[in-house]
Amino acid sequence: MLSTTRLLAAGGVLTLAVGLATAPSASAATGLTYSNPRATPTPSNYLGVQTDACDSTTTPQWIRNTGETPTLSVNVNVPAGVTTVPTISVTDETTAPFTSAFQAAAPVVNGIASVQVPNLKDGHSYSWRAWSVTGGMPSASAKCHFRVDTTLPTVSVSSTDFPASGSGLTPTKYAGQTGTFVINGSDAASGIACYYVSLQATPGFGGGCSGPNAVKPGPDGSATIQLKPTDWGSNILQVEADDVAGNATRYQYSFYAPSNPHPPQALGDIDNDGVPDILLPDAAGNLQVISGGSGTTTPTTVIPAGNAPGGAGWTNIELSHRGWSNTAPADTVFARNLASVATRGGVYVYRNQGTPGIESGRQATSAGKPSSCQDLTGATITCPADVAWSGADQMVALGPVDPQAPTAPSLLAVEHGDLWLFAHGDLLWGEENATKLTTAANWAGYDLIAPGPDAQGNLALWARDRATGELHAYPLPKKADGTIDFSALADPTAHVVASGFTTAAYPTLGSSGDLNGDGTPDLYGVTADRHLVTFSGWSNPKDLGALQ
Repeated sequence: MLSTTRLLAAGGVLTLAVGLATAPSASAATGLTYSNPRATPTPSNYLGVQTDACDSTTTPQWIRNTGETPTLSVNVNVPAGVTTVPTISVTDETTAPFTSAFQAAAPVVNGIASVQVPNLKDGHSYSWRAWSVTGGMPSASAKCHFRVDTTLPTVSVSSTDFPASGSGLTPTKYAGQTGTFVINGSDAASGIACYYVSLQATPGFGGGCSGPNAVKPGPDGSATIQLKPTDWGSNILQVEADDVAGNATRYQYSFYAPSNPHPPQALGDIDNDGVPDILLPDAAGNLQVISGGSGTTTPTTVIPAGNAPGGAGWTNIELSHRGWSNTAPADTVFARNLASVATRGGVYVYRNQGTPGIESGRQATSAGKPSSCQDLTGATITCPADVAWSGADQMVALGPVDPQAPTAPSLLAVEHGDLWLFAHGDLLWGEENATKLTTAANWAGYDLIAPGPDAQGNLALWARDRATGELHAYPLPKKADGTIDFSALADPTAHVVASGFTTAAYPTLGSSGDLNGDGTPDLYGVTADRHLVTFSGWSNPKDLGALQ
C-alpha cells in the first residue's frame, strides 16, 4: 500500500491511498523503474509557470485548450528479460471521495510509456502515475498533478459615455474626453486573470498581465476603465480576456465618438483636454504622453517605438510643440531624428485633431526650410550655408509670434551659435520667414526651453547654461503693434533666475506651458534615475515618481 498526503488548492488536506496489486511473495524480480513523468501540453498558467507538480507541495497548474488530447508520458527502464507492461492511472481529486478517471496499459516504446487521456472534465483536478508489478514487486513513478480548464473565458464591454455602435443610444461624451467603460468577464474553471485593452490600431496583448495595458478584474470578474478616444468618428476598443490557465478570448467593442463642437484649447496640449502634455520616451523607446495636470507619471497614451521617424524608437527624437493651425485645435508636434547628421536634416510635422498623428502611425509631413533670410529689421541677409535643418544644433517650438495668427506655431533654432526664428508663414512649404535674432554667435552652450505665453499672452525663452546649471528667463513681451520684442536675447548670460539645474542633476529639462493652471508657465525635469520632477515656475520641485 502506497499513500501520499497533498495540500489541495481549496485548502483541505486529504490522504489518498492507492493500492497496487501485489502477488504472493515469490522470487523477487527486478521491476521497472520510472523517471521524468510529464504531461503534454505541460500544465502551466498565464504567468508562464510550467510544472507537472510531481510532489506533495507544488501547486498544480492547468492544462488549457490547445485543441489536442492530453498525453501522459514517463521514461521507463525495463530490465533484460522483463515483459511487464506499465499501467497509467488517472484519479479525479476534485472532491472526496476521489475516483478513478482513467486507466490503461502503456506499452514501452523506445524507453517511453505514453497514453492519451480523453474526456477530462473542465474545472477538475487530477493526479496520475505509472505503475507496475513485476514478480510480485510493485514499482511506481512519482505522482503528478494537474488541473483542467479548456473553456475560453467570456467577455463583454459596455459604456454609457460611448454606447456600442448600433445600440441606438447617443454618446454623452465627445472625442478627446475621458469615458468610462465596463468590462465584464467570467471563467468558471480557473477564473479571469486580467484583461488587455487597446484603442490603438495594433494592440499589444500578452505578457503575464504585467503590460501597460493590462487591467486586473475585481472579485466579480469585472473591471472599470477610463479611456480617452482621441479620434472622432468610429472607434474600436479591443479587449482580450485571459484566464488563469492561459486561455484567451478577444472581443471588439465598436463605438462612435462625436467631434466636440467647442473643444478646449490650450497651448502645449496635444490631446484636446485643455491641459498641456509632457512628451517623454520610456525605457523601451515608446513615447509617453503624460498629462501635465495628472500629478503622476502614468501616461494617458503610449505611442509605439515603431511609429517614430526612422522606426527605431523615440529616444533620439527631438520633440517640440506649442501652437496649431486653424484646422487643428491641438498642438502641432515637430519631430527631428538626432541619431545622425543625415537624419537630423528632416523635421517631421504632425498636425492633429486631439491626437498626434504619431499615435496612430499616420504619415507625417515635412517642414520646409526657407531659402531667404532676414534680420530683425526685415532687411534681407545671407542665409546659413546649411540649407537643410541639419545645421540646427537644437530646435524648440517657441509659440505664437504672429499677431495675425494668434495660435500658429513657430520654430526657434540655434544655428552656428545664433538664434534663428522660423515663423510668419507656412512651415510645411518653407514659406515662413527665417529671421536671425542674434549676431554674436554665443548661444551654443545653452539648452533652449520654450515655456509658451503667460496668462497675459507674453512669451519668454528659458535656457539652461550647460556649464553652470544656471537657469535664465528672457522676457519676450508684445510690442504695441502686437509683434514680439526679442531684445532680451542679445546677451545669453543675462536674466539668471535660478541655479542647480545641472545636466548631471537633470539630463532632461523642458516646459510644456502652464501645468498647474496658475497662469504662469512651469518647468519640468527628468533626473538621472528617471524621475519626473515638475516645478511651479522654476521653484518648488515636486517628484512625481519614476518614469516607465
